Amino acid sequence: MSSWCPKEICVCFFLSVLYVGSLYIWKETQRRDDPTTIKKRCISVFFMTVVSPFFVIWFGSNDSEEVTLWTRMGLRWEGLVPALLLPMILTCILFLGPIVQSHVGQTNLLQSLYSSVCLYFDPLYWYNTSQNPIWWRNQVVAPFSEEFTFRACMLPILLQCVSPGRAVFIAPLFFGVAHLHHAVDRVRAGTDLPTIILVSSFQFLYTSVFGFYSAFLFIRTGHFLPLFAVHAFCNHMGLPELKNMMRFGSPLRYKLLAVHVAGLVAWYYLLFPLTEPAYFSNTRYPL
Repeated sequence: MSSWCPKEICVCFFLSVLYVGSLYIWKETQRRDDPTTIKKRCISVFFMTVVSPFFVIWFGSNDSEEVTLWTRMGLRWEGLVPALLLPMILTCILFLGPIVQSHVGQTNLLQSLYSSVCLYFDPLYWYNTSQNPIWWRNQVVAPFSEEFTFRACMLPILLQCVSPGRAVFIAPLFFGVAHLHHAVDRVRAGTDLPTIILVSSFQFLYTSVFGFYSAFLFIRTGHFLPLFAVHAFCNHMGLPELKNMMRFGSPLRYKLLAVHVAGLVAWYYLLFPLTEPAYFSNTRYPL
């Protein structure tokens, strides 16, 4: 493996540009949350899910005849059930603080948490939710297409010339840069330049950090579907409402802060144990 692989990095950069460029091939007069804009961009990213695997075929090298293209992209059956369960449990632990905070104020915290879980098993909830095009974009189309292109297709290309550890830190940078295109939407909305720079910088940092986590999960599990599930869950949860937490009274505020810290610490210590490659029948990438 080489510490510097210009061809593979250029390929990944071009794939990122192609992904973002596909969103702007339409002549748009509406904002990004308009149903018409959402539908057009969904068509664009569907096109990318068809095109992206060809980059793996053309620029990836198969080191074994027994390893298929789908396996390299994390589309396989072996170890799928634990791959769907363990990373999601790990991510819920990371969001322990926000989960508890969202139920503060209820008469019975445990009962409120239980009711929220039961809600996700209600078909009517999913029917009503699915009527919202923004939900489809944020929870289905964007997580699926982004994970497929930026993880399932980019990482196999990078991993042929850099170590898994380096790939975890290189691949997310393309993901972070790709999200800077939201600045175009803010310009159209009339947002002032300092705000655009501040928000775009924070978005680059946040998406890159999530990209590190997602790339780590791909390499440890060797699966694509858990990345999609975790991404959708993180979009559902959003950023921790730390500002709102500070509005609570001092005893409750410190308890919530302790829960946030406990979730983060527990996630850190369980990160490797809950992603042991043997659980997922993954022998491709040692990390």
